Amino acid sequence: MKKRNTFLMTLLLLCTAWTAKAQGPRGGFAQAPSTVVHADNTVTFNYRNNNAKQVQVDVQFAGRKDMTKGENGVWTVTLGPTAPDIYPYCFIVDGNQVMDPQCPEWFPNEGFKNSLLDMRGDGNLIHALKDVPHGKVDYVNYWSEAMGMFGNAIVYTPPFYDKNPGKKYPVMYLISGTTDTEEVYFKVGKMNLILDNLIAQGKAKDMIIVLPYGNPSLLMGKGSGNPMQFNLFDKDMLENLMPFVEKNYRTLNDAAHRAIGGFSRGGNQALSIGLNHLDMFSHLCSYSSFTQLRPGQLDDAKTLNSKIKLFWLGVGTDDFLYGNAKSFMDNLDEHGIKNVKVFTNDKHGHTWMNARYFLDQSFRLLFQDKPYDIAKANPTPKVEAPAPRQDQQFTPGVMARMFPKPIVSPEYNQDGSVTFRYKSDNASQVELECQMFSGHKPMTKDADGIWSITVTPEVPDIYPYSFFVDGTQLNDPNNMYLFPNENFKGNLVDVKGKEPGVQDIQEVPQGKVSYCYYFSKQFGIERPMCVYTPAGYDPAGKEKLPVLYLIHGMTDTYETWFKVGHANNILDNLIAQGKAKRMIVVMPYANPAPELRIQGKGEQYNLMDAKQIANEIVKEVMPYIEQNYNVLTDADHRAVAGFSLGGRQCLATGFGNPDLFHYVAAYAPAIFGDEYKQNFSNGTYAPISDLKSKLKFMFLGTGRDDFLIEASRGFDAYLTEQGLKHTFYNPTGGHTWMNCRDYLELTVKELFK
Repeated sequence: MKKRNTFLMTLLLLCTAWTAKAQGPRGGFAQAPSTVVHADNTVTFNYRNNNAKQVQVDVQFAGRKDMTKGENGVWTVTLGPTAPDIYPYCFIVDGNQVMDPQCPEWFPNEGFKNSLLDMRGDGNLIHALKDVPHGKVDYVNYWSEAMGMFGNAIVYTPPFYDKNPGKKYPVMYLISGTTDTEEVYFKVGKMNLILDNLIAQGKAKDMIIVLPYGNPSLLMGKGSGNPMQFNLFDKDMLENLMPFVEKNYRTLNDAAHRAIGGFSRGGNQALSIGLNHLDMFSHLCSYSSFTQLRPGQLDDAKTLNSKIKLFWLGVGTDDFLYGNAKSFMDNLDEHGIKNVKVFTNDKHGHTWMNARYFLDQSFRLLFQDKPYDIAKANPTPKVEAPAPRQDQQFTPGVMARMFPKPIVSPEYNQDGSVTFRYKSDNASQVELECQMFSGHKPMTKDADGIWSITVTPEVPDIYPYSFFVDGTQLNDPNNMYLFPNENFKGNLVDVKGKEPGVQDIQEVPQGKVSYCYYFSKQFGIERPMCVYTPAGYDPAGKEKLPVLYLIHGMTDTYETWFKVGHANNILDNLIAQGKAKRMIVVMPYANPAPELRIQGKGEQYNLMDAKQIANEIVKEVMPYIEQNYNVLTDADHRAVAGFSLGGRQCLATGFGNPDLFHYVAAYAPAIFGDEYKQNFSNGTYAPISDLKSKLKFMFLGTGRDDFLIEASRGFDAYLTEQGLKHTFYNPTGGHTWMNCRDYLELTVKELFK
């Protein structure tokens, strides 16, 4: 048995195996102090990099500021004070944009990659995660005839939606801004929390919110396309997404109960669709957007006022699109078209601080009987609307800045190879690190300062990768698909084979992954998790399903089994083939430390103690699931599985509670030496005799090249010696999510038989 401090360092080195590379000297692992929010609302930013010659922080409340290098290569600066809110930020390291490797939250975007500074203030901000009833946020796939492929969207359902099967709801389609993904209104805009809080206060109607992806041409492999050409988006949304939503959710399907809105480019898309389809939408919202109109489109004010129940517009007077937005507002007034206008001057312009505020204000008026009377009776703080400056117009220069010529990376070639690109004019060396191969491969620079390399994987799969630019690890700024992680977040390259793999989206009935919240009494905070439900699951139906609790690895998050492990696709495909039982899969967040740290409660969590998460699953997560989902609640219909540190926690949960779980699967579990023997004697695991009589299935999977293989071999031998029936799967490969997907496939085929 290794000493505990050695064990902790080993765990730190695994960090999802592939991400244990420092921002300092290559090959070392060094944690910088986290960004700190002080009581006076100043913020100290910290970043460790021994190689860098210059480091700056770029944050929306202060702009770009130089940082000073201190001890151990930690660069630091203190800025502010500023008003509590959520601020995107990044580090500029020798001219390269770098996300904060110590921050688990990021800004979902096709291009730039920022971290998110979440300043909580007194906990009463409009988007605060409060102890109120929460709605769910579903990630869904729908077949798009317009694109000839599956599209993706996010759907919010209000609190108690599943408990009221006879109730139908109004729906708002909410479109994100230029280069943003459909996740932004959820992850940055916090639309779900804003609406949860307003509904709890009786200040907003229950409603469904749908978040489409505003740039479908990118999904079709056509580069960035032209995001100003809305025809494809319009067609996809109106003819494919809306029918999907109305078939799968209980929506009120008339113009009086439909709203459409958006931020920036999304606002333009929303008003274009809404004004052209007033037979379908009667509530129109524009948040910091420029707007294009057909000649004469506003001339018939009487008809417009009779059809539009709410026309809501908001913009900051310091927004670079203020001139265009203000001109459109003036145009409405000149034509006698009723509207609500909200101006701000204190939220840093074209920002999501403004977008959240606009959501809060407009949600209060949507689907109300007399929205203009309510707005008049509850005015927002008056802000003067000055004449626009010359630089606040949507010009060709602004167009070029908003829609720059893209660099395609990764580019999937017909021969199965992949080309990676990174632009850096001043770098002396750029290398690619990717799990397609071992080590690093040098990239070649062209006359335009673009470094590139083409690689062919041995087998099609989903591979994490990153760039090393003069020794500093960076993600790919041109790839929207990130590896969810509490520390460094690389990218994912998805190489398809000639035939779709079990991890791919296939033309089978699609389940969904829902994000939900529960209150943890153990940790005293609201906590998130993901829940997969199979196609056709009806929360109000008679079908009850078994449950698999699936735990992620160290520094991974509750999203990793979904976004990297593709657990939903694997289950969809195997269920459709009759190779797996219909089941619900619960993906809890096994590490409360980031949230506890923000709230100053970090001392409550001990990374070493797997029994803490076992206790969380048994006493907090399971009761929530069994109260809110149609599940079977006996041990014969419960399973638990996990990878790496999650495998360690899975063993503590399953082996520790054989009366609750009859199926246990550990994937490369973080057990060391022969400590499993002590776990049987110290009460972490139940006696072997109990496991032998109660477990129906036990799976242990670890790759031959995994750094944890020797402990797994010893564990396998010990279980065999003790007569505990189990499966030991020992494939090629190491501590990777490529192997994890295989482990999961093999496991779910055997569950609940």
